[in-house]
Amino acid sequence: MDAAQEPGSCPPGAEAEPGGLPGPGPPAPRLSAAELDRELDSRSELIDDKEFDIPQVDTPPTLESILNETDDEEESFILEDPFLLNIDNTDTHSYDTSSVASSDSGDRTHLKRKKKLPDSLSLHGSVIRLSLLKGISAQIVSAADKVDAGLPTAIAASNLIAVGTSHGLALIFDQNQALRLCLGSTAVGAQYGAISALSINNDCSRLLCGFAKGQITMWDLASGKLLRSITDAHPPGTAILHIKFTDDPTLAICNDSGGSVFELSFKRVMGVRTCESRCLFSGSKGEVCCIEPLHAKVELRDHPITQYSLLAMASLTKILVIGLKPSLKVWMTFPYGRMDPSSVPLLAWHFVAVQNSVNPMLAFCRGDVVHFLLVKRDDTGAIHVTKQKQLHLHYDLINFTWINSRTAVLLDSVEKLHVIDRQTQEELETIEIPEVQLVYNSSHFKSLATGGNVSEALALVGEKACYQSISSCGGQIFYLGTKSVHVMTLRSWRERVDHLLKQERLTDALALAWSFYEGKAKAVVGLSGDTSKRKAVIADRMVEILLHYADRTLKKCPDQGKIQVMEQHFQDMVPVIVDYCLLLQRTDLLFNQIYDKMSENSVAKGIFLECLEPYILSDKLMGITAQVMKDLLLHFQDKNRLENMEACIVHMDITSLDIQQVVLLCWENRLYDAMIYVYNSGMNDFISPMEKLFKVIAPPLNAGKSLTDEQVVMGNKLLVYISCCLAGRAYPLGDIPEDLVPLVKNQVFEFLIRLHSTEGSVDEEVYPHIRTLLHFDTREFLNVLALTFEDFKNDKQAVEYQQRIVDILLKVMVENSDFTPSQVGCLFTFLARQLAKPNNTLFVNRTLFDQVLEFLCSPDDDSRHSERQQVLLELLQAGGIVQFEESRLIQMAEKAEFYQICEFMYERELRYDKIIGCYLRDPVRKEEVFNYIHNILSMPGYSTEEKQSVWDKALEHIKELLQLSPCKAADLVAIHFSEQIESIITNLQDQFLLFQFLRSLLDPREGINQDLIHLPPSITEQFIELLCQYSPDEVLETLKVLECCRLEETIQITQKHQLHEASSYLLEKKGDIHGAFLVMLERLQSKLLMLTQDDESSEQLPLLENIEDTLMKTIALCQRNSHNLNQQQQEALWFPLLEAMMSPQKLSGSSQYRYAESLKSLTMQVLNNMAAFIALPSILQRILQDPVYGKGKLGEIQGLVLGMLDTFNYEQTLLETTTNLLNHDLHWSLCNLRASVTRGLTPKQDYCCICLQQYKRRQETADEIIVFSCGHLYHSLCLLSKECGVVTKGLMRWMCYKCNSSNKGGKLSENFSELKKGSATSLAQTGSESVLDPQQIQAFDQLCRLNRGTSRLALLTELSRTHGEKHGLLSVAHGDPATSSVFQNETFQLHLAPPPLVEE
Repeated sequence: MDAAQEPGSCPPGAEAEPGGLPGPGPPAPRLSAAELDRELDSRSELIDDKEFDIPQVDTPPTLESILNETDDEEESFILEDPFLLNIDNTDTHSYDTSSVASSDSGDRTHLKRKKKLPDSLSLHGSVIRLSLLKGISAQIVSAADKVDAGLPTAIAASNLIAVGTSHGLALIFDQNQALRLCLGSTAVGAQYGAISALSINNDCSRLLCGFAKGQITMWDLASGKLLRSITDAHPPGTAILHIKFTDDPTLAICNDSGGSVFELSFKRVMGVRTCESRCLFSGSKGEVCCIEPLHAKVELRDHPITQYSLLAMASLTKILVIGLKPSLKVWMTFPYGRMDPSSVPLLAWHFVAVQNSVNPMLAFCRGDVVHFLLVKRDDTGAIHVTKQKQLHLHYDLINFTWINSRTAVLLDSVEKLHVIDRQTQEELETIEIPEVQLVYNSSHFKSLATGGNVSEALALVGEKACYQSISSCGGQIFYLGTKSVHVMTLRSWRERVDHLLKQERLTDALALAWSFYEGKAKAVVGLSGDTSKRKAVIADRMVEILLHYADRTLKKCPDQGKIQVMEQHFQDMVPVIVDYCLLLQRTDLLFNQIYDKMSENSVAKGIFLECLEPYILSDKLMGITAQVMKDLLLHFQDKNRLENMEACIVHMDITSLDIQQVVLLCWENRLYDAMIYVYNSGMNDFISPMEKLFKVIAPPLNAGKSLTDEQVVMGNKLLVYISCCLAGRAYPLGDIPEDLVPLVKNQVFEFLIRLHSTEGSVDEEVYPHIRTLLHFDTREFLNVLALTFEDFKNDKQAVEYQQRIVDILLKVMVENSDFTPSQVGCLFTFLARQLAKPNNTLFVNRTLFDQVLEFLCSPDDDSRHSERQQVLLELLQAGGIVQFEESRLIQMAEKAEFYQICEFMYERELRYDKIIGCYLRDPVRKEEVFNYIHNILSMPGYSTEEKQSVWDKALEHIKELLQLSPCKAADLVAIHFSEQIESIITNLQDQFLLFQFLRSLLDPREGINQDLIHLPPSITEQFIELLCQYSPDEVLETLKVLECCRLEETIQITQKHQLHEASSYLLEKKGDIHGAFLVMLERLQSKLLMLTQDDESSEQLPLLENIEDTLMKTIALCQRNSHNLNQQQQEALWFPLLEAMMSPQKLSGSSQYRYAESLKSLTMQVLNNMAAFIALPSILQRILQDPVYGKGKLGEIQGLVLGMLDTFNYEQTLLETTTNLLNHDLHWSLCNLRASVTRGLTPKQDYCCICLQQYKRRQETADEIIVFSCGHLYHSLCLLSKECGVVTKGLMRWMCYKCNSSNKGGKLSENFSELKKGSATSLAQTGSESVLDPQQIQAFDQLCRLNRGTSRLALLTELSRTHGEKHGLLSVAHGDPATSSVFQNETFQLHLAPPPLVEE
């Protein structure tokens, strides 16, 4: 890589030869894709601090420049560049990954500290530095004053910086901000207008200036001579918007305000300089307002794509990529989506590395979406463009500039800069730049200098155009303001970290440095070398920051105030230090320098020690010094956080501590896990902890006392510890070293089988250790032994140990009476399992098993019955059955009522019938007998004889089964004993049991499938008889669901038991409607009689409700059947009912007044329901003939008559309303049809839809023109040729060919067509049939869909106004007539009965 050029190498004012400025070095050798990608962004080593020396400036700063200087207080520690860095060689090397959370330093979720939501500044720090170029800025202002240069209008940057002004001058500055040349004059400026565009070629030897009035000049930057003045390269009267050199110095591109693009080719023939112009894109096809040729750096000049000389152009509607060489060719066009017409089209090229190759990428945008297009050349020489991931923004862009291949700087329309990482699309930083006072090129886009002859669209885009005010080169971006030039560069990684340190944001600085260390940071500058070298550099810097952070933490500690405030301060600060030291794997730093610093403050020291805990627990922290370890234990002890202390001890290497002291500490504080760990790992002593724990739990167990919770915990730990030792695992975690495993096992066994404990009393029982463990938890201790026996190898010693332990177990448990049956059972179950193993070597005397059987089956008392049974069952299932004589076992079990044992034995002997008895006698499991019988009889796997024996046994016990559960028994009988049902019923003496059985069997609601049972009707009648006796309320509901019963016999049964409703239901079902009605009527009359005869003082409300219920059922009966009766039969039903209801009202007496209202309303219900079936005059006549109503006033029946009239009026109004609605609809439809028929037709086009010839040009006189209502137009001959004309009754009927064919002939188009013959026009007539043809039906449907009328509710309201006066409806609510319209009544309801069905 080239060394950085010394800034002062070019003397002030010296004229250098073209290309003599510090430029790129020789072409680089071919590199790999990754190396090439790095090369793209950097060409130098780290920036040398000497570059920041301030050299002398040609022109001393003017008064204005001093006044205009800004005090950047926030960043005062950053030197503002007084000169340009050597632009080509700026190091912008970037190491990116695709991680989004770029500065998340590892998983720190366990650390107790609050995290802010990360903003981009805390994640990435300050990524860019914006500096004022004071020298250039001062001279621009000075030139405006002294030589009337005017305001700056355009800038171009390369190794030199050119600034164009509004009076036609071009000021050329070198890298030291010295003014090298002032090109042009104000006189020429007055003629050509302002400089509107600038371009410097690759080797900085030529400058092109474009002017507002359309001229172009070329200057020699070495000598300052004018080489060409071009006035005819493009149409006159249009401003130059862009002028750009390509990589070929003889070729440039210009874009004018007419939207056209021209190629300028410079030649020198016989000393004469010429310029040939060629139009690449005409503004008449769409105005181009942005052009961008592809420039390749020196090291990429031999890239295969450079031979095409690609040019991207953006018009107002699309972008194009064209190749200028070897011949002009358009490679791609891409239209914009929807966007704001005032937004500015932007283009920017950059070479990027994608999939192991480096290719140019074009970023283009207009508005708030940036598209990335990757351009590649394939082997055939064709160019392919592939779309990459888009970038969606929430702001409108006016500039897009690549600063390196991964980072872009965007400027939005409110002058905010956004730094974006391309790969992750993350926004790294946002800064506002109002101090730049950016120059806009609006006047050139509006072409004001030539009279504003541009389109409105271009002028609108020009409002925000600032193409010429921003120029980038070598990782730096220059912004041209009205009085200044600013440069923006990426900060180096050190600068970014230091910037955060200056703001005292140490946590953010560390997080950022760690993201550099991990290689996850974005836009990284200034790191070179391989990964290890880079990490070392960053780690050194992080260590410096950590030491500084530790000092600052202690200095900034609040001196006074609550201790909580101080603790909070350290809790915020200390974990960060610990965290990063461990991430950097610098425990030496952590436990020496930093711990020594923290020890100065007791609170800081405590929090420091607590921070270590999560790392110790996750085994991430090794190599803690003895001092720190000791302090940590003391700290936890002082704070009384003993659980934390224990958790830490078992994860630490405690060999460097005073072990006795730690053991004492653990024992005093009951930290048994830690104590065991210290003995084991500190002294390889595995037995002492067992002895210590035994001493605590043995005395109370031997004395028969219950243990405290603390002692139970110790006992459980002891069991787990013994289990671990015997299995070769360390307690509480890890494994015992392999060489110690056999030794530890032997030691533990020796300990368990000791005859006496150390320091045991004289009267101590033998084998105290095993005895204590058996008393503590027999089952678990035996499980531990069983697991150990599994692991044993069959060597002689192991076999001896096993037999020895079994003998001791038997001796301890069998010879002692203080063990429960459950504990003894556990031992023998354990032994049975061991003996049942195929490779068993144990010996146990069989008489012992007999003793156990005796002990379990014939206890002194009846307590623990189920426990003893369960124990014996476990013993048998574990293989102990082989130790017993089976017949004796069954006898003992039956005697002891161990029915589960009996079941187990019978099942072994396949005597399944016996098991039924076991279930029935066992109070706990009686209910399960049904499932058992069902499974045996229905499941495969049992022989016919076995099934038969079970079947016989079940039948024998059927009564017991029925008493147990009638429902389940009936289910069983229906499935397996359907043939035996009658004999079962005959044998059942208990009538209620029989009733329950029959109900479960016959009632379909009980869920038994009726198809399974086929019984004679007599049984059903027997069931109904029983039902009438035991549950009369359910008879009616049951009759409705019963599937088969004889009606006559059933009616006799219900009448015998006086169940009137059931009798009525059956008579109706039989077809005797009148009989059914009489039964109900008789019941109603008897209840009414009770009501009228009853004593007046008694409350009759329940009776009234009863009457209403009976009446409703009677009315329902009449309604159901009236449809099928003639007039006379209907009257025979309804009139007796009416008479029955009216008769109580005729009786005088006090009850009449008490119930008159209730009875009257019930009578009204009868009348309302009658009205649907019996003519009104007949009802009125019957009422008026009544002797009570016949004499005297009509007032008593006024309510009845008015109610009937109300019903009549209601129906009449309803009928009239309906008629009106129908008439209105018909009128409306006919009006619309007539209007559409008489409307003229407009053809959609002036040519025939079949032959596609204009109808005017056809000369045949016989040919008519036919227009359809769908707008299609045809020649009649063409339609005939397609068979779209049909002759019916002498008239030709046409169909639209297009609509007809598209509808597949199913739905035909409208046939209203217009015939045009010469000038006369006639409507195509249809035949005069009364039936609509399919086309008319379709047309009518379409009209109805298109023109829906007003809502029906609106029509009803309208009608109510016209008809409300005619029909007064009489209300009977208060007994006085009141006139009101049905439509004004809010609770208007239709309560008509359905019309009677017509008899067939």
